[in-house]
Amino acid sequence: MLSEDPDPEAPMAPAPSRNSLLQPLSPSQDRILAGIGLMLLAMFAFSLNDVMGKWLVATYGVAQLLLIRSFAGLLMLAPAIHRVGLKTILTPDRIGLHIVRAICSTAEVALFYWAVVYLPLADTVAFYLASPIFVTILAVIFLKEQVGWRRWSAIFIGFIGVVIAVRPTGAGMGWPALIAISGSLIFAGANTLTRRLAGTNEVTLVTWQVLSALAFGLAFAWMQWAPLTLRDFLALSLLGIVGNLAHMGVNRSLRYAPAAVVVPYQYSLIVWAVVLGYLFFGDWPKPHVFVGAGIIVAAGMYIFIREQVRAREKANSAG
Repeated sequence: MLSEDPDPEAPMAPAPSRNSLLQPLSPSQDRILAGIGLMLLAMFAFSLNDVMGKWLVATYGVAQLLLIRSFAGLLMLAPAIHRVGLKTILTPDRIGLHIVRAICSTAEVALFYWAVVYLPLADTVAFYLASPIFVTILAVIFLKEQVGWRRWSAIFIGFIGVVIAVRPTGAGMGWPALIAISGSLIFAGANTLTRRLAGTNEVTLVTWQVLSALAFGLAFAWMQWAPLTLRDFLALSLLGIVGNLAHMGVNRSLRYAPAAVVVPYQYSLIVWAVVLGYLFFGDWPKPHVFVGAGIIVAAGMYIFIREQVRAREKANSAG
């Protein structure tokens, strides 16, 4: 996913003069700004998808939503699948890991949509932002990655943020919050498996996710099927199309700029969740959710920064 990236270790350009703001941007600066812009647009697209999903699950079951969403997404992927080859996609190396990852991906999406039936959008997104914390723990257990005391401290602080957001001694704690936290944990599992499958063609990874969600929809949508209007069918289809476009925006962003520059902008999701949740549903998070989300974001950012530092240290020692 990071192929053809600008070299993050390249020497930095000289400091700009006082009048440099009036000068045209260099090509590398243009690419970095484009990467940041694409990441912000992708997060906005994901947020719009979340809003549409919350609105639609008030009428349609999660399985029906995933069925139509995945069918539309698969149609959009068809040219890429044809280019890579269906046989190549369906017979990858380590097929067992692909199956488990696809199931995890379907489960976390289903749990997200289930959670937003009962929780404000910002609350659910705040719990999902804890996923990088869970990824670090799972990477230690399953990938045997080494984590120092600094990241363990950030993990502990991140869990404090989760506890504050959930507020287990108050009205905030309940099974809807547990659904969201479970979805975040499963999402972390899917991301951990993605690390194990590093180097796999991206179209293969996405196609397995879409096929898994489509299979889930085919298996369970009939149990809670609701008649569709044309407007709602198009909206459900847009979930798949907008989701694919958002993923493409993230991937292109990472091609234009180093991950260390653009990944932190993914936390703009919580801003959009608050704003759009209030505009469309009248939901305003309680103060403890803001505090917890802030701690979770800070802990996740610190873990990401430390991972970047460790990666540079390893690269320098290997060189």
